[in-house]
Amino acid sequence: MTNRDLQPAQTLWPWYRPEEAPYAFRCKTRAEADAWQARVRPALHATLGLDRFVRVPLEAQDAGIVDRGQYRREKIILRTGPHTLMPVYILHPKFVHNPATVLAFAGHGYGVADIVGLWEDGSERSTPSGYHRDFAVALCLAGFTVVAPEIACFGERRTDFSTLNRVMGQDEPNSCAHTAMLAFHLGSSVPAMRVHDALRLVDYLETRSDIDTMRLGAMGISGGGMHTLFSGAIDERIKAMVISGYVSNWRESIFAMHHCACNFVPGLATHGEMTDVLALLAPRPLFIEAGIQDPIFPIASVRAASLKTQQHYAVFGASQSVKTDFFEGRHEIRGVEGYRFLREVLA
Repeated sequence: MTNRDLQPAQTLWPWYRPEEAPYAFRCKTRAEADAWQARVRPALHATLGLDRFVRVPLEAQDAGIVDRGQYRREKIILRTGPHTLMPVYILHPKFVHNPATVLAFAGHGYGVADIVGLWEDGSERSTPSGYHRDFAVALCLAGFTVVAPEIACFGERRTDFSTLNRVMGQDEPNSCAHTAMLAFHLGSSVPAMRVHDALRLVDYLETRSDIDTMRLGAMGISGGGMHTLFSGAIDERIKAMVISGYVSNWRESIFAMHHCACNFVPGLATHGEMTDVLALLAPRPLFIEAGIQDPIFPIASVRAASLKTQQHYAVFGASQSVKTDFFEGRHEIRGVEGYRFLREVLA
């Protein structure tokens, strides 16, 4: 008996065979690849647990407009479920005619405010801060209409557990982790919650004559990169994607160290590795950004997954539609090349 034999994960690792997964990408021709997507996209919809969610009237509510000089920041509230309200910021560039639109998905932190130029207390800031680098503002200044939702479990959408600490003396649970466990118990997942919200958000945007949804992109970092991946995999209305600080192989990143429970989906192993899910984005343009010193998405895994994704795209005749920027940095947005990429592919 060895110490390795005493580790509980050793019971499970032999089951981890993504190359044998029933929905893994093994196609050799474009026809096979198109047929694979037609079969696997609805299967992913079911695996995520999206079937549990219902459509309700969106009941959009205006929540104010702030003039920020070069752009206007609009806030609305959407109803995305019978018991679900989602705040959304829309940044409108003032000096761009007919801008394309980009969905901006924040990662872990204090919420969407951190990407639209607001501090935790709601006060304005003019200098980017943190790993998000106010990228929704940067996208708007680059010439896009930017739509930034408050993602489930972050910011205004965190569960209030303060009574546990005040009354029972317990530490307050992490909102993401608590919601993920409840979703698992009920046969769904946090990624499903977020993708459902994104689907309904695009439905809403399609009702507005001042927002171009025919040229719709998406960008996110970390958990927002996960959001971008799964939303793009399910919703083909998203025409181009920038994923920062997330693309990798799950085995060497998500399962190699501590990551939030909101990254996990029961049964997702039936879809193989992350690169197999990325094949659902093809042949739409994809930009992969990563800091080479990112400690939670190791660069060797990022490079391997990016190369594999390019190989999958090649089956669609679109290997040149995958671009990368591996920059000197940690777990953070760089953005410069990604913004240029979106301008080119959504022009």
